[in-house]
Amino acid sequence: MKAVEHISLEKLEYKGMLYDFYGELLTQHQKGVYEDAVFNDLSLGEIADERGISRQGVHDLIKRCDKALNEYENKLHLVEKFARIKHNIQQINELTDDEQIKRLSNEIIEEL
Repeated sequence: MKAVEHISLEKLEYKGMLYDFYGELLTQHQKGVYEDAVFNDLSLGEIADERGISRQGVHDLIKRCDKALNEYENKLHLVEKFARIKHNIQQINELTDDEQIKRLSNEIIEEL
């Protein structure tokens, strides 16, 4: 059961990163529904009732948002580049004994 929870957490984190990078490219309506589903953990029924649309409409909208966000990433690779840069900075931090370099690398990681 824990493996399933871990995968779900990773998937949720990835969705969050996609949204952080590309969410502004969605319409206000899409953003609202997506945020309710992904970040506010509302059910399809709750979102449907709140927004006056069908559960199927909510489901379809979330799927379209996921598809759009993934397509942006497939074209631009911003999340991939971000993860690679963060990993490389963490490696620099682990490989050095220089306290100034560690401090700077930690500041960079926090800024990312």
